[in-house]
Amino acid sequence: MKVRIPKHIGIIPDGNRRWANEKGLEKGDGYARGLHPGIGALRMLKAYDVSELTFYGFTIDNCRRPAGQVKAFQDACVEAVALTCAEGDVSVLVVGDADSKFFPDALRPYLTAQTFGEPKIKVNFLVNYGWKWDLQGINGGHVTKNLRSEAITRMDMIIRWGGMRRLSGFLPVQSVYSDFFVVDALWPDYENQHITDAINWYQTQDVTLGG
Repeated sequence: MKVRIPKHIGIIPDGNRRWANEKGLEKGDGYARGLHPGIGALRMLKAYDVSELTFYGFTIDNCRRPAGQVKAFQDACVEAVALTCAEGDVSVLVVGDADSKFFPDALRPYLTAQTFGEPKIKVNFLVNYGWKWDLQGINGGHVTKNLRSEAITRMDMIIRWGGMRRLSGFLPVQSVYSDFFVVDALWPDYENQHITDAINWYQTQDVTLGG
């Protein structure tokens, strides 16, 4: 049987704070530990010839957390983008509310897609993202109907680490027909086998897109 590969996979890398708590660390320490799992997932999905990958970085709502945690996930997102670019053969795009003080200045160049080498995969990062901001942005004080994430395509599958079974506002338009695979392991405990398990599970799904 021919393996059916999702064209676009979304990743919700949950469990960083719980992992840190289990290790007796500060909650913010878990975000740095999630960097190399992200590169591991990227390499696996490139090997599977997935054409687009979206990482859920942090949300507008997350910025209500203590300042130390906010700084930790801001720094982690900046480093994650840098590591992704260093991998090469990627196109990198960052989507999020760049008008906010919580958006890292270092990521502003990536609000327009940047190419490194000969892109084999498009990698999107949601940074200071909010579903309300995405669906109904504010422009000059007037409500608009523009989808802020329109450069991101529909996701075929979403993989969430950390055992939770919710989207948490993750790209509500692009996730409309996504199959949803949950990994019970926390994101810092990522293993390549998790990706293989998700791809194998996807083979069992009846993808009809409503037809």
